Amino acid sequence: MASRRNVGGYAPLPTEDRDDSNLTDDVDLRFTYTPKSLRKIPWKSIALALFLLLLGCSLLFLSYFIFTGHMEGDNSQVYGLLFLGILAFLPGFYETRVAYYSSRGAPGYTFASIPDY
Repeated sequence: MASRRNVGGYAPLPTEDRDDSNLTDDVDLRFTYTPKSLRKIPWKSIALALFLLLLGCSLLFLSYFIFTGHMEGDNSQVYGLLFLGILAFLPGFYETRVAYYSSRGAPGYTFASIPDY
């Protein structure tokens, strides 16, 4: 097992050498500012993501039913629907997941990370 290195030589700077010595607390103001654009919810983008998710799921289900023989169809239809279903499902799932985690307040997810269309 690797031994731990001695890191005891590090210490914070004295308060007179700090740039923010006039502040009473150690809060970094860069991370407390939230402009209105970060709090705005992009409803159109969320609706588009949900539409793509539902369209992709339905195309994937159609390709599955045709492939297993529950519906009539040709193999070329199966592969076309499968390809289109994957193309619609992946971005819809990703953006819906980002919107869900943003609404729950998960760290690292904001509504600003959803592109506004």
